[in-house]
Amino acid sequence: MNFLPSGICLYLSVATCWLTAKVDASWWYMGTLGSQVMCDNIPGLVNKQRQLCRQHPRVMQAIGAGMKDWISECQHQFRNHRWNCNTTARDQNLFGRLLLRSSREVAFVYAISSAGVVYTLARACSQGELDNCSCDPTKKGSSQDSKGSFDWGGCSDHVEHAIHFSQIFVDAKERKERDARALMNLHNNRAGRKAVKRFMTLQCKCHGVSGSCSVRTCWQAMADFRRTGDHLRKRYNGAVQVAVNQYGTGFTATHTHFKRPSKHDLVYLEDSPDYCIRDRQSGKGSICQIRFLLQNQKQVYCQIGLHLQGI
Repeated sequence: MNFLPSGICLYLSVATCWLTAKVDASWWYMGTLGSQVMCDNIPGLVNKQRQLCRQHPRVMQAIGAGMKDWISECQHQFRNHRWNCNTTARDQNLFGRLLLRSSREVAFVYAISSAGVVYTLARACSQGELDNCSCDPTKKGSSQDSKGSFDWGGCSDHVEHAIHFSQIFVDAKERKERDARALMNLHNNRAGRKAVKRFMTLQCKCHGVSGSCSVRTCWQAMADFRRTGDHLRKRYNGAVQVAVNQYGTGFTATHTHFKRPSKHDLVYLEDSPDYCIRDRQSGKGSICQIRFLLQNQKQVYCQIGLHLQGI
C-alpha cells in the first residue's frame, strides 16, 4: 500500500502537553490547539510512530484535526455519567490520572479514539484530501444485494485502507510493550476499528424512466459516527473484566459467570474508581451534583466537572 512521500520535517498542530504516565496514548496530542512542533517533539511516540509521522504529514494532520470529533462523541456518550470524558488543562496529560488505571472508562477511550482515526482517515480519502488514497478501488463492476443487481459507482469509503494505517500507527506502542495493559489496549483499539466497519451501509441511486429504478448505481458509505459511539457505549456497559491467560497471549474472564470476551467486546483489568471521592493528594476534587430520580427507585448521579485531576 502506498503512503505519502517522505518529508524532511513535519509540523503538526498539537497540544503542548507532556506525558505523566506511560500508559497514555501519546498520539492523542496531535490536536489543533495552535502550537507548531516537529514530529520529534511529540512526547512519547515510539520509533515506528515517529517514522510514520515524518513520512505521512498530511495523514497526521488529518488525524490531529479529527481528534475533536471523537473527543466530542466521548463527551456526548457520557454527558449524564459520573465520569464525563472531560479533558484536563494543557499542562496535564490529556485525560488526567484516569489513564493510570486499567478501567472500563479507559477501555472506552482507547476504542473510541481508534474508531475516530479510522473514520477520519476514510472520510479524508473519500473527500480527496490525501494523495495516497481516494475511493475504495475494489468497488467496481457489478454486484447484487437483496433487491437485485447493481453497478458500483459513486465513491465508496475506503475503510480498509484507514483500518490498515490505523493498525500500524495507533497500535505501534502497544505492540512494543506487550504487557497486560498493552494487550488490553490492543484489544480495545481493534474493537473500535471493527465498530466503524460494522456500520458501513450500501447507498444507491436509481436510474430509469420515471424513477423505474431499472438500473441502480451503489456505493458503500460509513454511517454517522454517532452510531459507532452508541455501539461502543453499549459495549462499555457490557465490558468484560479480564486477566491475562497463562501464556500471556490473550484473556480469560476474571469471574466464572462472565462470558469470554469476543473481538467486538471491550475489556478492562481493574474496577473503576469512585469519581466522587476527593483526591487530597492532588488537592482537587470532583464536582458532584446529586440528583434523585423518583422512578422505580432512588438513583444517585454524580457528574464530574472540569477537575478530573482529582480522580
